[in-house]
Amino acid sequence: MCGIAGIFHLGTPKPVDPRRIERMCDAMIHRGPDGYGVWTDHGVGLGHRRLSIIDLEGSPQPMHSTDGRAVIVFNGEIYNYRELRRELVADGAKFRTEGDTEVILAAWQRWGPDCLEHLHGMFAFALYDLDKRQLFLARDRLGVKPLFMAHLCDGSLAFASELKGLLAHPLLRREADPLAVEDYMTWGYVPDHRSFLKGVSKLPAGHLLIAEQGRGMPQPRQWWDIDFRQRRKGKTADLSAELLHHMREAVTSRMVSDVPLGAFLSGGVDSSSVVALMAEASNSPVQTCSIGFDQQHLDETGYAEQVAQLFQTDHRARQVNPDDFGAIDTLAGMFDEPFADASALPTWRVCQLARENVTVALSGDGADEAFAGYRRHVFHAREEQARVVLPAFLRKPLFGALGAVWPKADWAPRPLRAKATFLSLAADGDEGYASALAVTTPMQRAGLYTDAFANTLGGYRGEQPMIDLMRSAPAKSGLDRAQYADLKFWLPGDILTKVDRTSMATSLEAREPLLDHRLIEFAASMPQRQRVRGRQGKWILKHTMERYLPDEILYRSKQGFVTPISEWFRGPLANEARALQTSSAAIRVGWFDRSQIAKVAEDHISRRSDHGRLLWQLVMLDKALERLNISA
Repeated sequence: MCGIAGIFHLGTPKPVDPRRIERMCDAMIHRGPDGYGVWTDHGVGLGHRRLSIIDLEGSPQPMHSTDGRAVIVFNGEIYNYRELRRELVADGAKFRTEGDTEVILAAWQRWGPDCLEHLHGMFAFALYDLDKRQLFLARDRLGVKPLFMAHLCDGSLAFASELKGLLAHPLLRREADPLAVEDYMTWGYVPDHRSFLKGVSKLPAGHLLIAEQGRGMPQPRQWWDIDFRQRRKGKTADLSAELLHHMREAVTSRMVSDVPLGAFLSGGVDSSSVVALMAEASNSPVQTCSIGFDQQHLDETGYAEQVAQLFQTDHRARQVNPDDFGAIDTLAGMFDEPFADASALPTWRVCQLARENVTVALSGDGADEAFAGYRRHVFHAREEQARVVLPAFLRKPLFGALGAVWPKADWAPRPLRAKATFLSLAADGDEGYASALAVTTPMQRAGLYTDAFANTLGGYRGEQPMIDLMRSAPAKSGLDRAQYADLKFWLPGDILTKVDRTSMATSLEAREPLLDHRLIEFAASMPQRQRVRGRQGKWILKHTMERYLPDEILYRSKQGFVTPISEWFRGPLANEARALQTSSAAIRVGWFDRSQIAKVAEDHISRRSDHGRLLWQLVMLDKALERLNISA
């Protein structure tokens, strides 16, 4: 796992100062503390920070092809590189190293951009072809590894694994994009279709970009997508056997490492499944770790300990310190853009714990999105059934009226939040799902914004990109479209961003076997009944793992990685909440109404309402603005 950066002049091939590339890389030293390298040529420069995982001494980067005609910087892992290497050697390729980086170079020279279809793994890389004067940027299918880009005023294209790499370039403008603010306030993160700074973009998951000198700024193009329209037939036993085969392959391929390897273990279905298959494939105890809380209703370490004993892992657990709210400045600095998923804090802590003993850790991320494991998937499937039974001309006025008068109860479990259910049923399925997933409503956001800032949005609302994505999805059912949006929108923007930044902050490589693209494609072909059955989401996965895991692990209520932020803002962080109305950078730049922010803080502190999540959003936005040095 590494950090990459570079500069490419789209017009006249001006010299690239290697010290500029070095500064961009040094801003990401946490991603690669084991070594660095810089290479420049006419109009191009590539830089690399290395965290050594495979071929520890033999694969320095930037790396040249054996014929010297191509050079690459690469962040990630190619899990099938040995098979590809054998295929390429049979075709006449020669190799000087034992790692996966050189395999990408040879694959490019053999297949060109189509090489991506042959790569199984997580990656973001930049490859420069000296003969064609062409820069090839690519990102993996699901967006596990990030890549930021900026078209600068001198006509160059700059790129880096993290925004802080671009921030080290003196020509990067630090002006916030108002639409990104609306996106952030809608979702709690800035989705991959946008960046918080104007002029900066993210190469989307499953996309590539080819830049050539003299041809201007190119547009990314998609090279992989998820198709939910193909339905696999067969008996449950056969489908379960095929699923287990895919899961075993995904786990064992990600256990290849030249450094110590372990796993995160929360005690939930997904991480427990990964640990079970690791234990099956390993000749020695799997090293596992988990993080808990001092509040019993949030703590899952007991379940993790149960699984650890079942598979005789070398297990360590630690509690999040009750005073961990003091680390929010450090946490904000990991993300550069505002990021308000509060589970980033325990995720960072479990990464720190893992890094004490291992350099690589496998996680259970991805199964909920692929197999419909969230409670919202079960609710959405039921709501879609109601939409079929009740025509729109009856459903919309009936549930719209009920939703308008029903009291708001965000504190309650979803089945008791009738207002949210009524409003969702009044909308079409795509609008209803986007509204259910958003962390604030358009009305809430409009109440917080100043009139001047609202006018800059021009009527744009943050839910619309997800709605548009669902409406264009290659899918059959409403549940298909919801999962497609989760995999394409929520997963790269929130979950994978959280894991990448928190793991890289500790120089730990996190691997997600349940995001193997073959497993994802298999899950997308499952009939809906194999995904959601009754009140159970992720049914086929749980059924398959019954041979490994007890029912109290497989079928207990999903907890999630929750942080007690609501109580923090009524206790040790109360002053932080109150300070938002006076010293907040977001107030100073004129985006938010001071009196409304004050009301949100006081209503929460006095327990009249629960605005813990919203306050966390506002605090993390404030921290990001301060770090980015953005002013009015």
